[in-house]
Amino acid sequence: MADNTPPSGEVRLPGMDHDLYPFRTLPDAPHFAWPGGARIALTVTLMLDYWEVTPPEAASRDPRIISPLGNFFPDWLTWSQREYGNRVGIFRVLAMLDRFGLTPTIALGAESARRHPELVDECLRRGCSFMAHGTHSTRRITSRMSEAEEREFIAESQDAVTRATGKTPMGWCGQDFNESTRTPALLAEAGFSYLADWSNDDRPYRIGPAGVVSLPAQSEWNDLEAMWLRRVSPQAWADGLAEGFAVLHEEGGSCFNLSLHPWITGQAHRIRYLGDALARMLGRTGIWRASTDAVAVEAAGQLG
Repeated sequence: MADNTPPSGEVRLPGMDHDLYPFRTLPDAPHFAWPGGARIALTVTLMLDYWEVTPPEAASRDPRIISPLGNFFPDWLTWSQREYGNRVGIFRVLAMLDRFGLTPTIALGAESARRHPELVDECLRRGCSFMAHGTHSTRRITSRMSEAEEREFIAESQDAVTRATGKTPMGWCGQDFNESTRTPALLAEAGFSYLADWSNDDRPYRIGPAGVVSLPAQSEWNDLEAMWLRRVSPQAWADGLAEGFAVLHEEGGSCFNLSLHPWITGQAHRIRYLGDALARMLGRTGIWRASTDAVAVEAAGQLG
């Protein structure tokens, strides 16, 4: 047996460099029994956030999603592109999801909740659930924050979603999926029961000292990760969605979380490919179409 004790004498779990959750392989993963005997749980997360033209100097933004034309300040070019999503793209995405009977969960940023009540109302009218999603798309949680700063950041996001929707969010989806090692514990302290930041699994598990549920945030079919960062073609992206869904459906007991950004998938030249993918995915039987809230509650009950 290998010796997992590092030179410092600290004992680590096999395969891990942190203790947020134990290492687990696919053969050891729980096989979730979804409602109605469904083979797979399908959720759609629609990102609704606000890009600042002039973010604070200390703010941390993902350098990968700045315009390929350059890093401008003030960044009107990137701001304009993101606003396309809030003005135009989101309505195309919602209409396509309506066509397939899918109600998304909205990852709602605090500033977007304050600036776009009309979009919040549009989503409420459809019966959408909401996750807290940080404050701005130009500000992320980082380990450079103090514990007090991170706690305040989480509280601002939670409060903004509660005020905008009339309901305290159960779930958290971090801006750019960023966390510090404190984040799961601070989320539990704030009353969150699940998070959707980690792309390390296809099945839910418990994370952090309080054991909040971690729902899959599979980055391979996230539209931003695929089409914006890796320059995957829309057709190849749609093929990846359908093929990934087919494998998880065959295996059974997994969760497929499709994360969408209105400024990407809502573009006129991409929206048809979302429809193509959904038609192939939903041509199967045994699919539980659910909100992330519902999947988290069901998973928590089975995880114990």
